[in-house]
Amino acid sequence: MFIKYFYAGAIMERSHGLFSGRSRRLSRHHKPSKLGLSKLIKQFSIGDKVVIVPKGNFRDIPHPRYRGRIGTVVGKRGDAYEVELWVSKSTKRMLVVPQRHLEKANAA
Repeated sequence: MFIKYFYAGAIMERSHGLFSGRSRRLSRHHKPSKLGLSKLIKQFSIGDKVVIVPKGNFRDIPHPRYRGRIGTVVGKRGDAYEVELWVSKSTKRMLVVPQRHLEKANAA
C-alpha cells in the first residue's frame, strides 16, 4: 500500500529510504535490561579505538548512520565518552556516546 502525496501538481510516493519507519526495529533487540553488568560498566581511556554499536534504547542511541564506525576516544563527559571519527577524507565529527554503545576495536 503506497500513500500518495500531492506536491506542486505532481503525485509523489512516500519515501522507502533507509531511515523511514525504523524506530520499531531499533529497540527489538538489545534491551537495556538484557545487557550484562560487564557490558554496562565498561572503561575506556583516551586514545582507545572504539566501534559504535547502537543498542536499542531510544533516548541515548547514536544516529544509525554511525553504526559500525571506528573512532578514537578523546575525552569523557559524565558517564559518556567523546568519540572523534572521520566522516569523509577531510571531515571529522565528535560524538558524545554512552559506554553501552561502544566496544573496543580489534587491533588488526
